Amino acid sequence: MTDPKKPRLLRALAGETLERPPIWLMRQAGRSLPEYRALRSRAKDFIAFCHNPEMAAEATLQPMRRFPLDAAIVFADILLIPGALGQKVWFEVGEGPRLGELPDIARMAGEVEASTGRLSAIGETLERVRAELEPERALIGFAGAPWTVATYMIEGRGSDRSGARTYAYENPEKLDALLAVLVDATARYLVMQAKSGAQALKLFESWAEGLAEDVFERVVVGPHKAIVEKVRAAGVTTPFIGFPRGAGALVENYARSVPVEGVALDTQASAELGRRIQGQGKTIQGALDNLLLRAGGPAMDARVDGLLAQWGGGPYIFNLGHGVMPDTPVEHIARLVERVTGKPVRAVA
Repeated sequence: MTDPKKPRLLRALAGETLERPPIWLMRQAGRSLPEYRALRSRAKDFIAFCHNPEMAAEATLQPMRRFPLDAAIVFADILLIPGALGQKVWFEVGEGPRLGELPDIARMAGEVEASTGRLSAIGETLERVRAELEPERALIGFAGAPWTVATYMIEGRGSDRSGARTYAYENPEKLDALLAVLVDATARYLVMQAKSGAQALKLFESWAEGLAEDVFERVVVGPHKAIVEKVRAAGVTTPFIGFPRGAGALVENYARSVPVEGVALDTQASAELGRRIQGQGKTIQGALDNLLLRAGGPAMDARVDGLLAQWGGGPYIFNLGHGVMPDTPVEHIARLVERVTGKPVRAVA
């Protein structure tokens, strides 16, 4: 018999169909909340913020205090691993991430073991959050998936990824070597997170769109499988959510091939696609448009109700198809959470 006190998110990831799905939101902690902006102003830069366990734990908990969300996700960033491997990483105000020249890949391979220790602050953040978070609310750890992280490492910034895709065709051996380093570093990082209190682990493949099927298999499916297998080999049984954003029809093969418990779907996912993946024995997550959340109103209400109806017959986690936009009104988030949970929410904390 299922323990009713077990976090709703973990019950869904174990394959249960619940009377209402758990809800959490990608980027629920961050720039849409005024208390986050006040906290962020105290840090000298974004990377320092992520490596400050006290501040990062506070950022993680802020949305949990405002809204009856079923899970918190640790406040960190997908580009912490490149920094831990020796590549310079910084954030330009108003422009996003910047990375220095790609280091020698063989040299980075020698830094993999040490890289986990350089990320120990994230483990402390998880420990702090788990100590304060109610037992019925789950805590999620995460990492950027190797291909997405590699695109930034190769191009030095966010872009349309054309440079990274060209690199994949012109330098296949170098790319495979870089992905292998990132697989190893990411697996170690996620093992550390699980041992620090993370009860679910998510792989963010933010840039999976536009890939030919053979390339998708090589740079997304293969690395994801390898990470999960390495984490399991370390004795960690924490459930995984994989998010190949933009993969379109290829997400079905991802669900079949990668041993994750949950598959996150983006905004374009059809009702039938989600049901087919549920039919494979997987839990699905998503896929409300973050721009619709920002817009709010009757259109948002109707789409929320539609998602609940089309996927609520199987294991389902309510979420967005991408992260909360910085200028999303807090009252729209409150309206969404109230509609899914049935619990009254005050928009102002």
